[in-house]
Amino acid sequence: MRTKIAILGVGLIGGSLALCFKNRPGMHVVGYSPSPSSTEKYVQRGVVDEATTSLHEAVEDADYIFVCCPVGMLESMLSDLRNLPLKAGCIVTDVGSTKASVARCARSLSWDDVHFIGGHPMAGSERSGVEAATTLLFENAYYVLTPDDSADEEAYSRLVSLLRYTKAHIIRMNPEEHDEVVGAISHLPHVVAVALVNQVRSYNESNELYELLAAGGFRDITRIASSDPVIWRDILINNRDVVLHLLQDWKTSTERFIDMLHRQDGEGIIQQFTVAGEFRSRMPERRKGVIQSLYELYVNVPDHPGIIGSIATELGNHHINLSNVQIIESREDVPGVLRLSFRQQDDWDRARELLKSKGYEIFI
Repeated sequence: MRTKIAILGVGLIGGSLALCFKNRPGMHVVGYSPSPSSTEKYVQRGVVDEATTSLHEAVEDADYIFVCCPVGMLESMLSDLRNLPLKAGCIVTDVGSTKASVARCARSLSWDDVHFIGGHPMAGSERSGVEAATTLLFENAYYVLTPDDSADEEAYSRLVSLLRYTKAHIIRMNPEEHDEVVGAISHLPHVVAVALVNQVRSYNESNELYELLAAGGFRDITRIASSDPVIWRDILINNRDVVLHLLQDWKTSTERFIDMLHRQDGEGIIQQFTVAGEFRSRMPERRKGVIQSLYELYVNVPDHPGIIGSIATELGNHHINLSNVQIIESREDVPGVLRLSFRQQDDWDRARELLKSKGYEIFI
């Protein structure tokens, strides 16, 4: 018997899911987009078995439906699905990064013999769109599923079995717990990064040295401030209550530092850095998470013609996939520094060993 999987929105996440399921025995993957040019692209790139601009055709007789649209569109898409004759026993899931609001919406729709189980694959890429889709996206990443207490356990087990093809680690949480945890480790850091960059931007209006000297570490630690503004508008509004609570806690933490500085409490400052360092050292390294890990190397290079091409050629000859190269010009103690970016840790590891063996000075 054929298993039909409908992917509604075949971008980076939806396309990567489709590739994980496509060509599996007995599985048939259908992609949906309202745009004809998009559906043509899905098929041409071999990401799905077929594609359609008809939502009805996409979900008709589907055993699984993955809703891969932006958070702000999830509730509207679920409402559209509720008005279609879905197959009895069908599992509907999503990939949004907020879960409580979509779970409330799904409960309110009261589907008959259709199971909604929220999902959040904690993986991403600096690239977007179906062109960036890959079967490796979810490998060793955490994939959170957020069934309600009343969820059908047999349906949950079926979804877990299907998602094993992604090679992700499945984590089960309730929707509210998910939003609290992800709010703290992702939503709050994004707000803080944006606020910090905008604070420095305001200083730069009267002194351009702020922008010039921010090219190194400051730019790296605030990179998430460059995230898509519309996507983050929807995420923050959907998780509003949690983020407001977290920002109050953040305000308390900053006020603690203000107080320590007023009192010149050196021991208190040392303690804060110490406990933070101890906790951070226990976090898993290079594990895929909700904020994408950086796989970057910095290389000191002499000022010789062709040196950048030579490094790129060495990496290419050893089949090491280099995703980006940036020349950093703010160092005065060496002729030049290259920032090399990679999408996978394996490429990062092999590049590091190769360039070290060639005599290049590498730092992280």
